[in-house]
Amino acid sequence: MMEYEAKYITDDLKLSCYEDKFFKSDILFEHHMLIWFISGETKIVQADANYVFKGGDIFLIPRNQLATIINYPIDGKPHKTVVMHLTTARLRDFYAHLDVVSKTVESPKIYHFSNDPLLESCLSSLIPYFDIKELPEHIATLKITEAISILRVIDKSIDHILANFEEPGKIDLTVYMEKNFMFNLPLAKFGYLTGRSLTTFKRDFSKAFHTTPQRWLTQKRLELAHYQFTEKQKRPIDVCYETGFENLSHFSYAFKKHYGYAPTELLNKLRTDNVGQ
Repeated sequence: MMEYEAKYITDDLKLSCYEDKFFKSDILFEHHMLIWFISGETKIVQADANYVFKGGDIFLIPRNQLATIINYPIDGKPHKTVVMHLTTARLRDFYAHLDVVSKTVESPKIYHFSNDPLLESCLSSLIPYFDIKELPEHIATLKITEAISILRVIDKSIDHILANFEEPGKIDLTVYMEKNFMFNLPLAKFGYLTGRSLTTFKRDFSKAFHTTPQRWLTQKRLELAHYQFTEKQKRPIDVCYETGFENLSHFSYAFKKHYGYAPTELLNKLRTDNVGQ
């Protein structure tokens, strides 16, 4: 059995399946993503919120949102989801004949539609199509249109997200980076999200922080990791993935080089101090 398998009906509809294995990725979604969980568990970490989703959950991740996605193995069951992309092109077509005025939402949240029967019926109806090699485009369009229509019935404010077609404009780089430094993305992506080319991003970053992006990012991530250990006593593996590091050995090495002691040494000292109090 493959560790990961994705079956596509069309470019915008897929059945995603990870076998019983840990998976982590820092992601910037180009399109809105409507996701129905069939089985497994996912933790989504954003700058100002954490979410845990399990079987039966349905949620919408707005586009251009930074998130760390962590898939956890649960009871030997695969991590299985139906994923629907709500692309800008489709949404423009949908809203073209509607009198909708959208407004900019500064920090779009992840929308959670727990066990909603209308959405679940819509998304579960896709399952039989995954065994068909070709699906007529008009049927796929009908399914996506149905999902958008249901979202608008469930949440009247969803138009502010779905009908907003603006691209990121030039924003305060310092404020944005202080909020989102824990996401391990290419610098060009950070540039895009702050409304800058890569060259302009590096230049403005140097002016703002008087150092290189990589040095600053590493420093900030290690400081956050130290806080997570001292204030919350989280496990090293959790801290590693939630602060922008890609593997535990590299994280532990960088942490010890910076602070002079390993994460496990710090946690052992904290536990000893707590027992002695």
